[in-house]
Amino acid sequence: MDKHLELNQNPLVNYFKKHPEEFTKADFIDYVRQHEVRLVNFMYPGEDGKLKTLNFVVNNLEYLETILSEGERVDGSSLFPSFVEAGNSDLYVVPRFRSAFLDPFAAEPTLCFLCSFYSKDGSPFDASPSETLVRAAASFREATGMEFEAMGELEYYVIAPEQPLFPTPDQRGYHESAPFAKFGAFRQECMKRIAQIGGLIKYGHSEVGNFSSQGRIFEQNEIEFLPCAVESAADQLLLAKWVIRNLAYEQGLDITFAPKIVVGEAGSGLHIHMRITKDGHSLMLDNDLKLSTVARRAIAGMMKLAPAITAFGNKNPTSYLRLVPHQEAPTNVCWGDSNRSALVRVPLGWTSRKDMCAEVNPQEKPEPKHTVDKQTFEMRSPDCSADIYQLMAGLCVAAREGLTMPEAEALQIAADKYVAINIHASENAQQLAALETLPTCCVESAQRLEADRAVFEAEGVFRPRMIDGIVNALRKYDDTQLHKQLEGHPDKVQQLVNEFFYCG
Repeated sequence: MDKHLELNQNPLVNYFKKHPEEFTKADFIDYVRQHEVRLVNFMYPGEDGKLKTLNFVVNNLEYLETILSEGERVDGSSLFPSFVEAGNSDLYVVPRFRSAFLDPFAAEPTLCFLCSFYSKDGSPFDASPSETLVRAAASFREATGMEFEAMGELEYYVIAPEQPLFPTPDQRGYHESAPFAKFGAFRQECMKRIAQIGGLIKYGHSEVGNFSSQGRIFEQNEIEFLPCAVESAADQLLLAKWVIRNLAYEQGLDITFAPKIVVGEAGSGLHIHMRITKDGHSLMLDNDLKLSTVARRAIAGMMKLAPAITAFGNKNPTSYLRLVPHQEAPTNVCWGDSNRSALVRVPLGWTSRKDMCAEVNPQEKPEPKHTVDKQTFEMRSPDCSADIYQLMAGLCVAAREGLTMPEAEALQIAADKYVAINIHASENAQQLAALETLPTCCVESAQRLEADRAVFEAEGVFRPRMIDGIVNALRKYDDTQLHKQLEGHPDKVQQLVNEFFYCG
């Protein structure tokens, strides 16, 4: 049996005995008949980044065939107010069969699909964030002959009444176990349900952030995914947030993905790992297991466009309360190996050629190790205020930019932006001063996107009206010199936190 199918936790994969990309309309009609499914949900993200749902009752076979074949009509101006006018607002939503899953929260069996948006002429809705990502991936493929893959690290805080027993010191929660970490069982149940709806999970753990305030405990957790096609990576993150929130609601817990909820305590990021492949093999390392030219050129594209990418990945003022020095969040445009103060980090990639398992377990026979596919590089600036599809599309464009500019230029950018030190240490102040900084507020982020919009609009990836909508939305926050405005005003900080507590 295919190892990718065996032990898969998605009930539909187990029933059909095939990969989700091979699911067909006939498969679902058969499933509905055999399992007496009477409810179907169409689901899709709106402009606010949250998952929307349209419910159907299976009246009869003809109606089931109709909605699966033709989709349904929705009000685009309510879903995308910045991109769709009320006078011409109708859009179609059409189910993507590969995204199908069973609702893990429904009282009755409910078949769910993520959907794509289409315009009245039957063409993909060009300002849809998910369609923008499809175009970005296609443009990358056509320009480079390679595939762009990604995965996310989803950080969040669980909030509940304070428990006096077995406290964990503030900012010391990293990989903590029960009983000092209180919500490991909740996290594992989230992971199980995410896997059941198709999420490819790598692992989960408690994170650094934990503190108590006003009789409540705040515990930070993380769920990390495995690399896959960038479109699927975005879908999985969208659904994972939906699962975590629903399970928290069921259990009487509060959840926030907000980038910053208390100044001085760890914020929550949405770190995105990336990998470039060709013919199913990673191109991240060369024959000597060093970071490849392909990887360094792609990183150069990230260095060039990183300030503008904040417009996709850091969409409200609290994002810029997180992007401050000394909080393991980047503030300067640079990259490095295993360097958590850098904007782009190249994590450990199993390049030692040693069979560590056989060393730890002498009863195992040493085997040749092919681990190059594990290598990624990680963008650390985004957070969950992001529109996940716009963010992934922006990163894809940046990688394409690095791989299509002259090679010598890209490698020089990579060399100039490389740091092998803690850039925030006092003895490195001179090097720090020479590095470009990320925007410090939404208004600056809008300015950087406006300046670089031609790169994102190239090859028709981002439509001009989408860029206009993003720029206008960021400017409306009017948060120039945000940190100066908030200095000495904890009440204003709290107002911002409350406003964006459930963002994304």
